[in-house]
Amino acid sequence: MQKISIFWFRRDLRLDDNTGLYYALQQEENVLPLFIFDSNILDKLSNKKDARVEFIHDQLKILNKELEEKGSSILIKIGKPFEVYKELLKHYDIQSVYTNRDYEPYAKERDLAVEKLLTDKGADFYTFKDQLIFEPGEVLNGSGEFYKVFTPYSRVWKEKFQSQKIELLSYFHWKNLFQTSPFEAPSLEDLGFENSDIKIPSKSWEKNLITKYNQTRDFPAQKGTSRLGIHLRFGTISIRKLALETASLNDTFLNELIWREFYMTILAFCPEVVDKAFKPAYDRIPWRNNEEEFKAWCEGKTGYPIVDAGMRELNKTGYMHNRVRMIVASFLTKHLLIDWRWGEAYFAEKLLDFELASNNGGWQWAAGTGTDAQPYFRVFNPESQTEKFDKELKYIRKWLPELGTKDYPKPIVDHKFARQRAIDTYKQALD
Repeated sequence: MQKISIFWFRRDLRLDDNTGLYYALQQEENVLPLFIFDSNILDKLSNKKDARVEFIHDQLKILNKELEEKGSSILIKIGKPFEVYKELLKHYDIQSVYTNRDYEPYAKERDLAVEKLLTDKGADFYTFKDQLIFEPGEVLNGSGEFYKVFTPYSRVWKEKFQSQKIELLSYFHWKNLFQTSPFEAPSLEDLGFENSDIKIPSKSWEKNLITKYNQTRDFPAQKGTSRLGIHLRFGTISIRKLALETASLNDTFLNELIWREFYMTILAFCPEVVDKAFKPAYDRIPWRNNEEEFKAWCEGKTGYPIVDAGMRELNKTGYMHNRVRMIVASFLTKHLLIDWRWGEAYFAEKLLDFELASNNGGWQWAAGTGTDAQPYFRVFNPESQTEKFDKELKYIRKWLPELGTKDYPKPIVDHKFARQRAIDTYKQALD
């Protein structure tokens, strides 16, 4: 059997500044690039036109073209990673596997199982930091504990960022790639999926947009955000490159990148937040969970224009403006008293840039149940939010052409009544 090492692509679909790939090519010969469409994940996706699956499929084609120019090819498998590796071990003498770390509970479990399988066969399993500047455990307080509040975390994060020399990786030893004629790649249909009509945002960023980010990011009718979420999620851009090129342009933009790492830290140290409140007392809240009201929220038919516009944008494009995400999440959890987990699951299904840590963190923030969350008695008023951030209704009218006609529904609940009900419900549960 042929001796090989493997570089296992996951959330790092690029050749440039890819840590695990860099070290694999530096330390080993015959490095076979591998990607596994994980059926444990795919089988849970009910929408067979999921734009994220198509996006990954398209990115693999781009990667493969780049690898073919270097005389190599990416081996793409479909299945449970453990079973895929069991099969590969029958055909190759695997010396080592290199990959970049993933911090989600399922990913950690998956990697431990694969590592044990490989080490039992005498192969090495190496993991590297790649999708974060500072991974969980690198930004700690004076007592060596992880931060539960963002502001001090971000302060220490920035100090480390400025004091450490972060460099992009170059000079890859491409000659150490496994040389082969192109492997046959599975089609989207082979995966059980179809083409989506959702458009993926570009991975290039405009310097001008980043420079003005703090002035424009709260106004959904403007092009004021980077839309880079999906590219960070799947690693089609390097977080190091993005941070190094934008850190001096805008502190508010840098803070958004830090929030992402803060929530990854929370998830890594507190995996129970996946299905429980970060603040345990908040699991006592008696959610109303009215299914008809949840359906109206999902479809953008609550009678609150800013909420409905956001939900329509999400359903149509797989994206929702960040300011509007806060408004719709607050509305679901406070106005309707529907469990934040329902909203989180809906976002997980729809968002192109869905990332477990940030989605969970954002929803728990809005519901008041999470780390560093807004207090439970703060209930966003959709009308005053509209007045502040979409005064001319440009965003709202784009998504609600029937606004002002008999076809637009009346408000599902009165704001004043809903606000008081939410405050009373939370207060009773927490006393």
